[in-house]
Amino acid sequence: MIKSILIYNSGGGIGDSIQIITLINTLRSEFNDAKLYYLTSHKNHFDTSLKDFNCEIEDLKLNIKYFGFRWWHYFIVKKKLKKNNILSFDLIIDLQSKIRNSLILKLIPHKYFITTCLNFKLSKPKISIKKNNKMNITIINAINSIFEKNCVLQDYNIKKIDNRIFNESQRLLPNNNYVGLSINQGNVYRKKEWSTDKIVECCKKLKENNKTPVFFIELSKKDLKEKIQKLIPYALFPEHEARFSSPALVTCLGKRLDFAITIDNGIMHMLSLAKVPLISLFGPTSGEKFAPEYEGSIVLDSKKIYKTKNLSSITVQDVLQAAKQHLNF
Repeated sequence: MIKSILIYNSGGGIGDSIQIITLINTLRSEFNDAKLYYLTSHKNHFDTSLKDFNCEIEDLKLNIKYFGFRWWHYFIVKKKLKKNNILSFDLIIDLQSKIRNSLILKLIPHKYFITTCLNFKLSKPKISIKKNNKMNITIINAINSIFEKNCVLQDYNIKKIDNRIFNESQRLLPNNNYVGLSINQGNVYRKKEWSTDKIVECCKKLKENNKTPVFFIELSKKDLKEKIQKLIPYALFPEHEARFSSPALVTCLGKRLDFAITIDNGIMHMLSLAKVPLISLFGPTSGEKFAPEYEGSIVLDSKKIYKTKNLSSITVQDVLQAAKQHLNF
């Protein structure tokens, strides 16, 4: 009987956390008596910006900064657990593959341990399955192998989001024929940018088809918002008109869109929870690994189309051709 599950995620971005919401949802359904805990090497977004998604997962407060990324963590983790009166977990799920991090994590007492590290050799028991490009699917396959289950990933139910957020999204986008755009990257270490002239040209084509461009630009990017507003005066910026800020609001706004065009960033993952028809642009990162996977999700990867990691090599015509696959365009 599984009563406690710990999920370890070494990724630091909001998008990294959003990507595992379907996994959390599936674990809660399959092990409905289990208490879920979350351990991250960085900020716990589920306790802060992602709290409106109501994922019901408790923070494992070890207070070890960059957990798993320093060898000396190996010598203090048991002491930290004892201080928090944590004895053990029935199941630990490791969502990364660095040997150091996995070895440190494995010091936490457990009954079962799932990690893709060294092709599952550090798992307990050892697992003999093939890795999937999508980590969530790999973990579910490992669970099925260990516990002889047939579970599949379950979509997040956006009805878990409070009605006040849905009402705000309807106030901000009260009409029809909206197309979402997200063009600024979250990870500053990877060059992911679609050029401004292509964005302007694309929006002109959208307007010709009676579509209103809706830009998702966080409040801290005021200069970018003003730049786009001057170039595309008919565009909307709902987050800058909202009465509050929340990634869950972006998800609800997604339900108001005909479709969205986005680079690989956190907004892409927020919109994917709403299953909005999506055109996602990939360059330096892997579309096979990170792109949302559902009917209506179209991936344009510059590596496959033009044999380059330069995302801006994707043309306006490429995007508009993909848009024709979506309703009412």
